[in-house]
Amino acid sequence: MRRLILDTNAYATFKRGDARTLDILRHAPEIALNATVMGELLAGFAGGSRAAKNRRELAEFLHSPRVRQLPVDAETAEYYAVLFTGLHKKGRPVPTNDLWIAASAMQHGYAVFSFDKHFAEMENLIVGNTLNDFLP
Repeated sequence: MRRLILDTNAYATFKRGDARTLDILRHAPEIALNATVMGELLAGFAGGSRAAKNRRELAEFLHSPRVRQLPVDAETAEYYAVLFTGLHKKGRPVPTNDLWIAASAMQHGYAVFSFDKHFAEMENLIVGNTLNDFLP
C-alpha cells in the first residue's frame, strides 16, 4: 500500500464515515496533508456552524502517528512549475490548489487520494480513490 496525501474531498468523505474511504485509510502506512489542504479545510470550517468541533477533530487527526503535515517550499514550487507547464502545453488547466497538492505528492513520493478526475491529467502522478488504486 502506498503512502497517501489526501485531497480535501477525501478528508471530507473520511469525516462523513464513507466505508470505502475508511478502508483505504486503514490500510495506508502513512497519510499526509499539505498547507493547501489545511487552508481549504480551515476555510470550510470557518464558513460553517461547527468550526470549533471541526478544528478539534482535525487536530486529533493530525496527532495520529501515521499522519504527517508536508511542507510547501521552494522544491515543491519546482514540481508545481513542471506540472503547470505540462498541463498548459496540453491545454488542460487544473485548479491551482490541486497543482500544489500534486506537487507535494510528487516531491515526497506520495499517491494522491482524491475524487477529482483532473488529477489523472498529470503525468507521473499516482492518484485514485479505491484501495486497488494504491496497491503497488
